[in-house]
Amino acid sequence: MSAATQPPQSVPKKESRFMLGAAAIMMACAFNHFGDRLLGVRIEIFTGIEYFSPLWVLDVFVIPFLAGMLVSVIYGFGGKWLCYFPPMIVRAISYFEIAQISGVPHGAALMPLGWWGFFVILVVEAAVIGGVLGEVVIKRTYGRRDRHLVYKDSAQPTEKKL
Repeated sequence: MSAATQPPQSVPKKESRFMLGAAAIMMACAFNHFGDRLLGVRIEIFTGIEYFSPLWVLDVFVIPFLAGMLVSVIYGFGGKWLCYFPPMIVRAISYFEIAQISGVPHGAALMPLGWWGFFVILVVEAAVIGGVLGEVVIKRTYGRRDRHLVYKDSAQPTEKKL
């Protein structure tokens, strides 16, 4: 049999979940990064009181929330655990890029690591809320169902004989 006529080999379940998780993280990182660029907000650069603008609120809460939902939609059950990583990756790369490569613009200051860490926690928590909500909406993970609909055991109520 030639290679063209052989049936395709299936990817093992564990490896396909790993690739799906990696794809979900990369997609959410790309979404988060381009959302930052689209809004034009740099969380790592403090420019004064005008720093806290409505666009900043969108960048800190809404973009990571949507990225967390994206991870859960792509990965499925367990996406709420993977949605921690994209905002941390994007924020760390952005901080490093400003600190080491592009530099801080005139009239601004690089956010001290303590404050930056606080903002990273806010961003990650927004992504986690999105991840959990993504599982609830897409996979219907949480809720109340009858036992016989969830478990396949024989825990059906039985009649007592007298």
